[in-house]
Amino acid sequence: MIPFLGDDALVATADGFDVRLRLPWIRSLPLSSVSGVRVHLDGDECSVEVPGGDGWWFVQDRLTLRVRRPLASGVHTIRASFRLLIPYLPGGQGAPLELDFEGERRVEVVGATPWTLAASAFNWTPEVIRAERPSTDIAVGIVTSGVSTVVELEPGQLWRSFPSTSTAEAAELRERLEAAGGRVSVVGASLDDWLSPTRRRDDDERLEFLLPQLRTAHDLGAAGVRLPIGQAGPALLRRLQPVLHDLDLTLYEELQGQQTPDMPPVARAIDDIATLDDSRIRLLVDTSMFMPALPVAYLAALAPSIPEPLLQRLTDAWLEPETMEAVVTHLRSGAVPPSAHALYMNLLVRFGRSPVDAVHGILPLVGAFHLKFWDLDDADDRVSQPLRDLGALLRGAAPGFAGTLCSEWGGHEWLDASPTEQTRAHLSLVGAALQPSRL
Repeated sequence: MIPFLGDDALVATADGFDVRLRLPWIRSLPLSSVSGVRVHLDGDECSVEVPGGDGWWFVQDRLTLRVRRPLASGVHTIRASFRLLIPYLPGGQGAPLELDFEGERRVEVVGATPWTLAASAFNWTPEVIRAERPSTDIAVGIVTSGVSTVVELEPGQLWRSFPSTSTAEAAELRERLEAAGGRVSVVGASLDDWLSPTRRRDDDERLEFLLPQLRTAHDLGAAGVRLPIGQAGPALLRRLQPVLHDLDLTLYEELQGQQTPDMPPVARAIDDIATLDDSRIRLLVDTSMFMPALPVAYLAALAPSIPEPLLQRLTDAWLEPETMEAVVTHLRSGAVPPSAHALYMNLLVRFGRSPVDAVHGILPLVGAFHLKFWDLDDADDRVSQPLRDLGALLRGAAPGFAGTLCSEWGGHEWLDASPTEQTRAHLSLVGAALQPSRL
């Protein structure tokens, strides 16, 4: 029998723990094939929440059974049993084949963290673009595959009706997510400032463009919406305040990449939020601000387009001021081939060079984090060290922080890999890095 309890079978969560089952069969099966699930922890039977609905248990995914009860760290004995209906094989007397499975394993708890971890549907952008299945199915699959029960959504990738999505469409997706045991945290809103190359929206038109998106976030049961920092501006923020309160939403303005709290435009936007003094308008910090080194996969993709000395400097001395000067000089020289311009511009925009402590002074205004990752090559702790630093900062300076920490993959432009497996592995790394024992 294929063992269905692995080393990753027991995962701590904010309100209990998950038991993650491998599929003990040779192909994917409908979730409706699973019945009779029972779980025992150290001999005591647990009440479990089992994913249901019309989804499938993919052969490479884990079926996540949620248990809402305290779990001590350390090693525990997990025993699980369930029945699988094999819908394409006969079992005799006009009925399908049904098989019973039971197993036990001693495993150590992984992923203990006091904060709510989430996954962004943005990570699945390559699958959305391939259009092999509906975007809404991909979003629900984040939950049914056991990657995360808390998701961030991008309405611009979900519905043709964007930005004026109907209540019925949003409610249907919310119901499907809730049926699978999931919920929406933050919705990525968009503010299209330009109607044409020469015609910019005024504030009335900008408000009109945003309002349907806020209603969609509300219909999805989201806690908030997200915009780039400073894009709305103080006048529009004031007009949005009563709407945010009426819809029970928080608007997050996001800092990321090369931005820092002391940059004049960013500092002005932060001052605007502080002046409004409204808990419905907060900051969201993307950890792309905190990159001790560049992603290995990115450097490999960029290497054919730049001279070896510059590549060596980017590899070994990313944080040195002279490195950024060399980047700008090379770009101005015209030596970057047009085919590599978009890839090269990441050095100037998307990859930050700040220490985590740079956001210490704005933590009272921060309501959520994006845990940006580009690949999972953790050479020299370039992925995990900023996470450990962030955990230490939150425990020391913001022990009451209650927002989400959301996995967001930004490397699918140059790394061909499974979004599901990349995000699952990243959240596992996140859980380990944020544990107090690792700090």
